[in-house]
Amino acid sequence: MQDYPSRLSDPASRKFETFSYLPAMTADEIRKQVAYIVAQGWNPAVEHIEPQYLMDSYWYMWKLPMFGETDVDRILQECEACHQANPDNHVRLIGYNNFTQSQGASMVIFRGKTV
Repeated sequence: MQDYPSRLSDPASRKFETFSYLPAMTADEIRKQVAYIVAQGWNPAVEHIEPQYLMDSYWYMWKLPMFGETDVDRILQECEACHQANPDNHVRLIGYNNFTQSQGASMVIFRGKTV
């Protein structure tokens, strides 16, 4: 097992989601994740937060969740719009599972600037 040395004093070292331990996803990999969320019937939602508040429980919601949205391009457009409006923030995509009333997927797709 490998240890990842995350420290509060080093914002660049902080890990925040499972995918943050991997190299950043390409646009095609993000598209596949969005397609997976849609295929599962989950409701996508976009959130963002300043990097220094990364470990807070509550992130800002970008608009309302996209209930019933199945157009992958539309979902990606909203993710990009959030990133354009908040270029220094982390932006994550969530897939809400209606049946288990929980998050089926959660991933940071744009990383903000670390201070």
